[in-house]
Amino acid sequence: MRAAERTNAVRALAREKIEFREYAHELPAERSGEEIAEIMGQDKARVYKTLVTVSPRSGQHYVFMVPVAMELDLKKAARAAGEKSIEMIKAKELLPLTGYVHGGCSPIGMKKQFRTFIHLTAEEQETVFCSGGRVGLQIELRLGDLRRLVKTESADIAK
Repeated sequence: MRAAERTNAVRALAREKIEFREYAHELPAERSGEEIAEIMGQDKARVYKTLVTVSPRSGQHYVFMVPVAMELDLKKAARAAGEKSIEMIKAKELLPLTGYVHGGCSPIGMKKQFRTFIHLTAEEQETVFCSGGRVGLQIELRLGDLRRLVKTESADIAK
């Protein structure tokens, strides 16, 4: 574990004086979230990936957080967002849109805050993990503290 790097996510947490723990690893972005959870010795149900989508109809972007052992169900996600359909954004669009790269996208500290949903299982966890804003940095915090920074809505969005 290294000292907290000053990513946008870490700066936002520090600014709001939110307690969090960081976990750094040297695994490449191509490694699965499940492998990262295993290397960190954490329950896969508590480690969330952050996925950015767009509605082809409205052009609105949405952020979805799902446990790493699950997949985003695009139909359920669209329904939660009140859209007819949504699709994943292209990898090349992620950095200019959010300020983060693939494998290091955090729901905290994005360039613009998008409507954000977290899988309803997060309500059952004492703490959750998400990206700290770069590949190889995970942060652990309470769901209530995450919601102080990012207005999240719980929804059944995974399969």
